[in-house]
Amino acid sequence: MKKYLLTILISLLSAHYALAQDTVKQQRYNFHFQETTITQYKPGFSAPYSGVNSLSTQTETQSSITSTLYGDAGLWKGADVVFDPELSGGSGLSKTTGIAAFPNGETFRIGSAAPAIYIARLFLRQTFEWGKEKDTITDDQNQLAGLKSKRYFTIAAGKYGMADFFDNNEFSHDPRTQFMNWALMDNGAWDYPANTRGYVLGLYTELGQPGWKLRFALTMVTTTANGSVWDAKILHANTQTIEYERDYELNGQKGTVRILGFSNNGKFGNYDLAIAQNSKAPVVDSTEAYGRHKYGFGISADQYLSKDFGVFARLGYNDGQTETWFFTEIDRSLSFGGVLKGTSWKRNDDELGLAFIGSGLSAAHRAYLADGGYGFIIGDGKLNYSPELVAELYYKINAYQNKFWLTPDYQFILNPAYNASRGPVNVFSMRVHIEF
Repeated sequence: MKKYLLTILISLLSAHYALAQDTVKQQRYNFHFQETTITQYKPGFSAPYSGVNSLSTQTETQSSITSTLYGDAGLWKGADVVFDPELSGGSGLSKTTGIAAFPNGETFRIGSAAPAIYIARLFLRQTFEWGKEKDTITDDQNQLAGLKSKRYFTIAAGKYGMADFFDNNEFSHDPRTQFMNWALMDNGAWDYPANTRGYVLGLYTELGQPGWKLRFALTMVTTTANGSVWDAKILHANTQTIEYERDYELNGQKGTVRILGFSNNGKFGNYDLAIAQNSKAPVVDSTEAYGRHKYGFGISADQYLSKDFGVFARLGYNDGQTETWFFTEIDRSLSFGGVLKGTSWKRNDDELGLAFIGSGLSAAHRAYLADGGYGFIIGDGKLNYSPELVAELYYKINAYQNKFWLTPDYQFILNPAYNASRGPVNVFSMRVHIEF
């Protein structure tokens, strides 16, 4: 607790410097802070059987908390270094198991719920610019205010989150301020590289031109699924992610489409091989070997229909032959929804959001679970397969000067962990978010 209070105190003092910076000139450094607490309540539900990774049928209440201090400092021309210490604690419902599209994007699949402090981000970034067309960059988290050319090439190396750069959907990307569900903060079928807390070591590049951007990342892989130790055999354990982003206008309103592809390579287990070895109780971990791959793609789009209303959609696929290694057990994903600002009822900075998620499994993954296999997120011991369906509704209240928000949220989950024999599940949430 003392470390936690110290983190908050340092961030409060540091925030003075960020606010004092001139956002027109190029900032030399800034500091920002966020804290998010999410409490979720689930009434009991019926199920004829449960397994090791099943969502509990009992009534539950769980809370999570994250606190992040964002630090960004300019070095030489075009270069800056980012350093973000973070504290997180708490737990998801049923220790973050039993639902593939899990309802709290601020929780991690870790063994201990005790608060812990760690380095979330530490990376060096260099940007090379050319051309006369400029964008005005505002002071923000891990972003220095100033002018930036619309034609640039950026390279960064170190520790970061893939969501910092990829699949940055306008209306569905941040569980601290938008939808809370895992499959709404990123493409559910993208098994994006990360350790157990959601961060990765790697190299990132971005080429920016007026109207479009092209991104690529080469990153490391953990030694175990949902693990925290990095595999030093980089030639055999690595990931490549590429994304093309295109801006456009429709009837004078801004829109963006993104096409993403990924290839994960490492010491992964194979579902079919696990079943062949033991059809009554397959264990995919027992088949792990180098030379395995998981590949997939995603499409993400967002579109303003007016200055106060926008819609989005995502479609995702991975081959689903090897075990889920990083994110969650979704091989096919479709999500869509919309966000409405509260201007019409004189609450300009409030938001009302509604979204829907459909998730599915590959044939091999489905057969593995049906035979009693377990992943690191789901597994009921057997399976009456049906796509997992989720609806999420939230209302974000600007409680104080765009610095303090309260967000009640409701999620309805049908066929949790793809099992038509369990549920449905109702999850009620309250989120408290502070940032400056």
